[in-house]
Amino acid sequence: MATYDESTYGARIAEIYDNFFQGFQTNAAAAVEFLAPLGKGRRVLELGIGTGRIALPLAQRGIRIYGVDASPAMVAKLRGKPGGAEIPVETGNFANLKIGGHFSLIYVVFNTFFGILTQDEQVRCFSRVAKRLTPDGSFVIEAFMPDLAKFDCGQRISTSVISDERTILNVSKLDAVAQRVRSQHIVIDDAGTHRYPVEVRFAYLAELDLMARIAGMRLRERWGGWDRRPFTSDSGNHVSVYELVPQPVVTPIKNAKRARPKIVPGEKRRRAE
Repeated sequence: MATYDESTYGARIAEIYDNFFQGFQTNAAAAVEFLAPLGKGRRVLELGIGTGRIALPLAQRGIRIYGVDASPAMVAKLRGKPGGAEIPVETGNFANLKIGGHFSLIYVVFNTFFGILTQDEQVRCFSRVAKRLTPDGSFVIEAFMPDLAKFDCGQRISTSVISDERTILNVSKLDAVAQRVRSQHIVIDDAGTHRYPVEVRFAYLAELDLMARIAGMRLRERWGGWDRRPFTSDSGNHVSVYELVPQPVVTPIKNAKRARPKIVPGEKRRRAE
C-alpha cells in the first residue's frame, strides 16, 4: 500500500461507506438530535463531513452547514445526494482549518478527530477551532475510549459481520508508544476480498482536555453517548463539549491622572546642576 495520509481512508472506502456503516444510522440520528439545538439559526461547521451522514439531516432542519474533508471522493458522494451540492466544503486536512468566519458549533464525530495522525496536528486543530468559535460557541468531539486491553501482543482481530452475503473482519495492530493503531477492514463476498485501510492516532481524555486548555478552551460537559447517558469508567465512547474560556473584561479608568515620578531629596538640585 502507498504511504497512508489523511485522504487515504476516504479515497478507498467512499464507494461503500454508507452501506458499510448502515448499522450506525440510529447513532447518527441521536447525534443530529444532540447537535441541532447547539447550532440552530447560526453557522455550523463539521470537521470530516464525509458523505453527509450528519450534515444533511442538520441542513434539512434549516441549519447553515459548512464542512471540511480531506477526501474528494467522500465529498463527491455528498454532492450526489439531495441538498449536498448546496453545502460549502473546504477540501483538506482539517488540522489546518482555513475556512473563514465564525461558527456557533464546530463538531467532529465517529472517531474522525483521531484521523489526525500526530499530536502536534491535533493540538493545532484545537487552536484553529478556538479561533473560529463564537464566544458562546461549542466544540463537540465524539470518540472511542482507548482500551489497550483489547489487544493481545499488540494485535487484534474481530468480526463485525457474518452472513450468507459477506463477512467483515477487522484486523488491527497497536503502537502503544505512538498511540497509533493501523487497521484493515477486510470484506469477503462473492465478488472477492476487499481491504479498506484506516489509521488513527488516539488520545486520552486528559490529553484532549489539555489540548483544549492550550487553545483557550475548557470542558463544559461530557457524556457516555449522544443520548446524554452519564459518562462512567465503563463507557466505551464519549461525547465531549468544549467552550471558550471567557476573557476578563478590562474597564478603562476615566479621568485617571498621569502618575508623576517621585523625586527623592536632593534630586531636584542635582537636575538643576
